[in-house]
Amino acid sequence: MPMQDATTAGGAWLVLALVVPVAGLLLALLLGGRGAQRIALLALPPGAVAVAAVVMHLVESGEAVVYQLGGWPPPLGIVLRADGLSAAMMAMTVVVLAAVALYARADFSAPSGQLESRRPFVFWTLLLGVWAALLVVFLAGDLFTLYVALELVAFSAVPLVCLDGRAETLQAALRYLLYALAGSVLYLVGAVLIYGGYGTLDIGRLAQAARADTVTVIAVALMTAGLLAKTALFPLHLWLPPAHAGAPAAASALLSGLVIKGSFFIVIRLWLDAFGSVMTPAAAQLLAALGAGAIVVGSVVALQQARLKLMVAYSTVAQIGYLFLMFPLVLGAASAGAAAAAVAGGLLQAISHATAKAAMFMAAGLVYAALGHDRVADLRGAARALPLTIAAFALSGIALIGLPPAGGFLAKWLLLTSALESAQWWWVVVIALGGLLTAAYVFLVLSKALTTTAEPVVITPVPRSSEVIVLALAIISALLGVAALAPLDLVLIGRAEVMSGAR
Repeated sequence: MPMQDATTAGGAWLVLALVVPVAGLLLALLLGGRGAQRIALLALPPGAVAVAAVVMHLVESGEAVVYQLGGWPPPLGIVLRADGLSAAMMAMTVVVLAAVALYARADFSAPSGQLESRRPFVFWTLLLGVWAALLVVFLAGDLFTLYVALELVAFSAVPLVCLDGRAETLQAALRYLLYALAGSVLYLVGAVLIYGGYGTLDIGRLAQAARADTVTVIAVALMTAGLLAKTALFPLHLWLPPAHAGAPAAASALLSGLVIKGSFFIVIRLWLDAFGSVMTPAAAQLLAALGAGAIVVGSVVALQQARLKLMVAYSTVAQIGYLFLMFPLVLGAASAGAAAAAVAGGLLQAISHATAKAAMFMAAGLVYAALGHDRVADLRGAARALPLTIAAFALSGIALIGLPPAGGFLAKWLLLTSALESAQWWWVVVIALGGLLTAAYVFLVLSKALTTTAEPVVITPVPRSSEVIVLALAIISALLGVAALAPLDLVLIGRAEVMSGAR
């Protein structure tokens, strides 16, 4: 049977979750100036309430939360649908956005009595744009709506790279834009082929009708290639380090923590939901092999970086690779429970990375603001001068390495368990090697920062509130391992038929 299309109890909360950032964006454009910041901050509480209500309805009912727009069912109409995966990603988005928004007040505000500048207005409107577009990604039920959402994400994210207007950041933004547009073209061509072959782009209906013919294989390959370019998976990662390292710290946190998760989430929809029944283990192994390449190459290059923010950017390249290890583990699972464990591991890895990497980029921004540089070799005394910031960096590093009780530990444990149960031992080696390489560059930074100096380090004071916000987000990432106390079948809510079909 196709996925549930009719509106369910709690479906209206999906609409409210979308309306809040969209209405905020329109009001920000209308009011402009200082109003954009106020609107963005005021939109966060009702947006968080709407997402929390969706999660509660999902858990209480044990079924997907659905809203049918305009009363038209698919394939003519559009349906918003939240299953266990999308609800978790929505919650993650609100948490990270709230932390980034509170942190960004120090950098993107125009105090009363001072002339306004265009930079704060652009940042706050783009933040609302990223928020709205990502929610569409997580809730869309058809491939064309996902395409539109992808474009909205890109058009909101690319300008964040070059907010300072420097030549190098403009060049990085242009490269990002070219990769994003190329990815969009590939995705759209694949979607056209799918529509020509099946007469629908609805994910639920495609899951029922999918067949392993030449058109489907070519279409899925094109769409996947486009999404990998947007996700910056190795070797299509060349745009990411200069874009993330050159952007302001708050923008880097959005780009690394949230934006790249949008295209990765669509890969999940494509491979496990729409065409899970026709995806082959060999194709999944190839996808994970690219992930393994990202882990090794990204980590090795990160170790060689002289600048902290560039090191964190290459770390993002490496950490993206872990997300793609789940695909061969899901498709090669011996049981629905093993497949669910692999999906849970991949999801928790995405959430843990979002919180940890956002905190790490913001911590790097505070280090630069305080010291006037972010040279790793010259971080001696930083821990004494910025104890909260370095503590946040350390906790984020613990999450990325995968030490308990961090969410990264539980994510890697689930992936390791799935790899052993499915006799795919080579992914165990990759995960272990990646953890060691991550530990190497995290400990390199901490060893420099914890080294004392004979003379006190002269710093420019940074807002204590910003340090507290970054530390709080890092603590969340470091404690995500308590998710082990929750039932594993949460990831299966609204996905039981999909998981059985993927296997």
